[in-house]
Amino acid sequence: MPEAAAAVEVLKPGAFSTLQDLGRRGFQHLGVSVSGVMDEVAHRLANAAVGNPPEVATLEITLIGPVLRFCSSAVIACFGADLSASLNGKALAPGRAVSVPAGATLRFGARRAGLRAYLAVRGGFALERVLGSASTLVRAGLGGHAGRPLAAGDVLTLAAPLGPAPRRAARALRAQQALLDAAANPAPLRVVLGSEWPQFTPAAQAAWLGDAWRIGAQSDRMGYRLEGPVLERRVRADMLSETVTFGTVQVPPDGRPIVLMADRQSTGGYPRIAQVATADLPRLAQRAPGEMLRFETIDVEAAQRLLLERARLFADLAPAPRALRSLQSP
Repeated sequence: MPEAAAAVEVLKPGAFSTLQDLGRRGFQHLGVSVSGVMDEVAHRLANAAVGNPPEVATLEITLIGPVLRFCSSAVIACFGADLSASLNGKALAPGRAVSVPAGATLRFGARRAGLRAYLAVRGGFALERVLGSASTLVRAGLGGHAGRPLAAGDVLTLAAPLGPAPRRAARALRAQQALLDAAANPAPLRVVLGSEWPQFTPAAQAAWLGDAWRIGAQSDRMGYRLEGPVLERRVRADMLSETVTFGTVQVPPDGRPIVLMADRQSTGGYPRIAQVATADLPRLAQRAPGEMLRFETIDVEAAQRLLLERARLFADLAPAPRALRSLQSP
């Protein structure tokens, strides 16, 4: 009997499950958000574990995971949050590739740690790229599966793998462990002081760096609203809209800071008190509403060194040249 079509059926969608890749870049001047994964480290690790290139879309699963039935055999990996995944009722080992037989059901249960899990399927999902990306931007109805979160009854077609899965080299496993260790670091999030830092009062500056901040309930992929002291400015002058990016911390007139996230707008007119270091954004993406955050300052050069070190670890995740040749062979 021939195997069923390579597809995954959504039996239950979960709280907010969207297909995301590394983002839709090059269109911010037109007002189009970059979007993309919230936790780039977990996304890249999941893809690397199944032998996909990093640009292949993964399923970003938020808090409450879906129930998925595999219509064909597949190889999957799940990284990021521990949402008690199980395959046909048996606990799924996190952080490694697992073979899934045709007809198997993947479920997610109670949240143990983190907020967002990333599910990669070997070969990836067969998705149309919109403006160069398959990422779902829900507010604009772009990308992913019909431009929206998954719904019960959806069927996600799987793309064919490029070739046999490459064996993971020791350096890739070391890079994986280093990235996982960095993601689990409980230290304060590191920030570079923003362009408008001098506009804030000494009390506001001390509160930003000295107090704990609660992630508010009105937080999502566009921005994390932080609850804590009101941050007062020395000067109340209006600002022209300026460039913002993933991790920019804006302070609107009510004095309550907002950390802009993956689905952020391209410009903003509120003063920027700080910028979360790019290397620490995956840690922030795994923090849930109600949890507390602290911040500490680093300079631009230190933030760049962190990013370069992470880039070297990402490079170590890539298949060795010999494995890449096997992927490209007919």
